[in-house]
Amino acid sequence: MNTELKADQKIVFIGDSITDAGRTGSGSEYGEGYVSRVRELLLARHPERHLTVVNRGVSGDTVRHLAQRWERDALAERPDWLSVKIGVNDVWRMFNAQPDEAVPADEYAATLRELLGRAADAGSRIVLVTPFLIEPDRADPMRVMVEQYAAIVAQLAGEFGAPLVNLQSAFDAACEVTPPQMWAHDRVHPTPVGHTLIALEWLRSMRISL
Repeated sequence: MNTELKADQKIVFIGDSITDAGRTGSGSEYGEGYVSRVRELLLARHPERHLTVVNRGVSGDTVRHLAQRWERDALAERPDWLSVKIGVNDVWRMFNAQPDEAVPADEYAATLRELLGRAADAGSRIVLVTPFLIEPDRADPMRVMVEQYAAIVAQLAGEFGAPLVNLQSAFDAACEVTPPQMWAHDRVHPTPVGHTLIALEWLRSMRISL
């Protein structure tokens, strides 16, 4: 799989609050999370490539919200690479007394497949980032469901020949040697070091050496 980032390419990141990371609230163009870290590391490691990074994360989004803004926030940007991280809200709504806003697995898979197909048809290369839950108990009901959605993302990565950023396994490995609170205080939203781990996993999946 050729994942080389070429000179003058644009990378658009789209997703939920983990991608947003304060972008929409503070007005910071890149947010304060993994997107900002990826951008800084890319520019520092490969200044000669003049890469452009765009953050289009929106807090609270499910794949349904993504579909509503796909044309404006994804396709209209005409990205060379489109990195998509969505899914934890689709599950979480089932566990926080908002079942009508939860997205069933079959709808999640069908909607995400259709959106990715439109982006691929428009000429964008796809990067897929799995949803995750920083929860050491693998029998926890929400974690079990999040893993089901992550498996859908992995399947779609195979269908679209996309690099897969498997964050559940990365956080599981980290939690074997550290407390989970080091990575997230609420199991969902990463701490600063948690965002750095995501950035490193993203770059590793894109075969960017640091």
